[in-house]
Amino acid sequence: MLGLTVPAVAQQVEDTTKVTRLQDVVVTASRLEERIAASPVTIEKVTAADFKRSPAISFFDALENTKGVQMITPSMGFKVINTRGFANTTNVRFVQLVDGMDNQAPHLGAPIANALGPNDLDIESVEIIPGAASALYGMNAINGLANFITKDPFKNKGFSVQQKIGFNRVASDFGTKPFTETSLRWAHVFHSRFAFKVNATFLRGTDWVANDHTDLNPNANSSTGLTGADNPARDPVNAYGNESSNRRTLSLNGKNYVVARTGYDERDVVDYGIRNAKADASIAYAITPDMRISYTCRIANLDNVYQRANRFRLDDYRLQQHGLTFQSPSVVIRAYVNLENTGKSYNARSMSENIDKSFKKDDVWYSDYTNAYKAAVTNGETVATAHHTARDAADAGRPQPGTPDFQNLIAQLGDINNWDYGAALRVQSRMVHAEGQVNLTKQLLQSFRTASGIDMLVGFDHRTYIIVPDGNYFVNPKETDKNITYGRSGAFVQLTRNFFSGKLKLGATLRADKNEYYALKWNPRFTAVFAPVEEHAFRFSYQNGYRFPSVFEAFSNVNSGGVTRVGGLPVMSSGIFETAYKRASIDAFQAAVNTGVNTNSLTRNEAIVKNQNLLAKNDYTYMEPEHIRSLEFGYRGQLLRGVLSWDIDFYYNRYDQFIAQVEMNIPQTTNPDSIAFYLVDKQKQDRYRMWTNSHTVTYNYGSSLGLVYRMPANFKIIGNATYSRLQRKTSNDGLEDGFNTPQWITNVSLGNDKFFGHVGFMVTYRWQSSYYWQSFLVNGDVPAYQTVDAQVSYQWSKVLLKIGGSNLFNRYYNSFLGGPSIGGLYYTSITVQL
Repeated sequence: MLGLTVPAVAQQVEDTTKVTRLQDVVVTASRLEERIAASPVTIEKVTAADFKRSPAISFFDALENTKGVQMITPSMGFKVINTRGFANTTNVRFVQLVDGMDNQAPHLGAPIANALGPNDLDIESVEIIPGAASALYGMNAINGLANFITKDPFKNKGFSVQQKIGFNRVASDFGTKPFTETSLRWAHVFHSRFAFKVNATFLRGTDWVANDHTDLNPNANSSTGLTGADNPARDPVNAYGNESSNRRTLSLNGKNYVVARTGYDERDVVDYGIRNAKADASIAYAITPDMRISYTCRIANLDNVYQRANRFRLDDYRLQQHGLTFQSPSVVIRAYVNLENTGKSYNARSMSENIDKSFKKDDVWYSDYTNAYKAAVTNGETVATAHHTARDAADAGRPQPGTPDFQNLIAQLGDINNWDYGAALRVQSRMVHAEGQVNLTKQLLQSFRTASGIDMLVGFDHRTYIIVPDGNYFVNPKETDKNITYGRSGAFVQLTRNFFSGKLKLGATLRADKNEYYALKWNPRFTAVFAPVEEHAFRFSYQNGYRFPSVFEAFSNVNSGGVTRVGGLPVMSSGIFETAYKRASIDAFQAAVNTGVNTNSLTRNEAIVKNQNLLAKNDYTYMEPEHIRSLEFGYRGQLLRGVLSWDIDFYYNRYDQFIAQVEMNIPQTTNPDSIAFYLVDKQKQDRYRMWTNSHTVTYNYGSSLGLVYRMPANFKIIGNATYSRLQRKTSNDGLEDGFNTPQWITNVSLGNDKFFGHVGFMVTYRWQSSYYWQSFLVNGDVPAYQTVDAQVSYQWSKVLLKIGGSNLFNRYYNSFLGGPSIGGLYYTSITVQL
């Protein structure tokens, strides 16, 4: 159980075994080393000792129990950290750093869990800011930031190895599967000046299965009484190839029926094998004892499942990061490059629909369906039975999952980089980043600091994304044969001053960011920390933050199943916004036409004319940056001579200009009298999914509380509770990302490092309330769930044996809709330090 950082005051806390001095120091909150009690914003620090106690299988998994943190699980190998609401499966609003370097996959604009990060042997601590951090860390850190801090090779030398073995998918329909992970770390120092470290990890397992068969289109044929299993337009959540673009309206014996292609379950087209091979190496030279230069290289190769609007199989996906850092007491300069190659990855939806189409084109399939239906009705079958008969006839000879022919099709289509015919995801991208910061009053302006009492920190950064156009996912509209470049630059100045003998600390930060497509954006932050005594500290902050569109949101140009997804920059989408009609209004119009034909005895043309007023012209336009204003109060304190520590925060946020997607279609005619007749027929309109801004202004608020109670005999109780609430919206156009956040998340742990001799244990209980999930794949309620995690450990000399389990009672749950069902994961871990 993790999540409370106790104030870093030099207090002595006595128990029956020892005296502990609490001296927690953080660097992330202000980009300067400071006691956590002096931090001007909420920050959670989780240490290597906390991870060692945790029953989670890895340090990254253990972060789910941190105060204020919500973890979403699209895959066992792809977990997403979020704080303070508006979560999604690719969280571009939350920044994840490793030793100050952003480890995102460039084209995604977000990290792939910890695929490129440190292993359990090299993690020193994690510092999480739950809330806006744009003023210091730039655009995109508007929901929060995590900084993974690794071990210093000068201070942590030697060789260590860790082996984990375990199993998951117990008591499921898909069979129990093994899990293994091997990690090593080696660090050495030469002649007190040179140090290096090498880490490597190889993980292999089998993913959880996404197998939700809830119908996303249950009312498509309700006017004809065909619902449930008889609905010929049925669209299960985790079955693909039967979405809107794979349906037609057929006129059969005087009735209109919406009919979908059959599609395939996700488990039919996705390999659920999980693999992550990663390694990193660092070399550092100490110019003086407090000045050094270092180089770090990280590489990773992985197979797992990733989710955006669709689910993807990541296969032979490759990531690299190379970084150079100079650091002194007053200056930090850092430059790094991230490299991404999606390898043999593919889109599960495109794979499913194109297996169907490769077997039989849509026109042929629907013709066969129509003829078989009419023949079945003529032979006396009921309407419902005739539809089943028609599907069986149209599907005759269809490739069957698990057969050699089916696997060959997956291999062939997975290598075709056009989602109208294949399924390949073929992206190569780079992100180049450089930044620097100078503490001007540390050495250069000491006289100014002495005279004014002001500390001054200044910094700058520049980032450029470079995308290789692949002709399917990305297209350069300016010069089709050249790479896409997309960059931004920023700079900040931070001033702080102490008053009343250090009891009050005020701070002000101003940051400016510029992107070639947008005007200069200003991000201010104002903070105050009041500590009347060492044991108690009150904090306040106000922040303004912006988020520039990610590369995908800005430049995507994906043609998927006849629906083209287009980035929201004018250079990508000029002319579409001005001439399109909203897809939601077209769906309502088509449904009304079908109802008119089926129940009101109208002709098709009469129904079109009667309902054409339902069609709504698009009123969205080109994309602007997202914006947040955030207000926060907090308190950290100790009671009972340090036996009880607690930390509480309250926040209030205002979001506007949410970057989101809207579907709109353009009729293939400019004649006003013909538009409705074209929009009733999917074959006579061009379909788009556009990146734009929501019209909604949204307000949310929340609070979190963390407690640590140190009991006699080395027992410890740790608990936290997080409350998140969507207060109101000025409108509800449905485009903004859903709040997608439980109202309550609670964690309670009981542990003892030395329960009996060398034996320790920890038990963690987690409960999460139900919440509404909104996404392009599926909307609906995520049920509440509760889990129990536990571990028992034995520490002997330099060997640690740990036996544990997550979701100990194997009660399957979903962390969000559209994703996998998550059961128990049971493991044994042995760590040896030499």
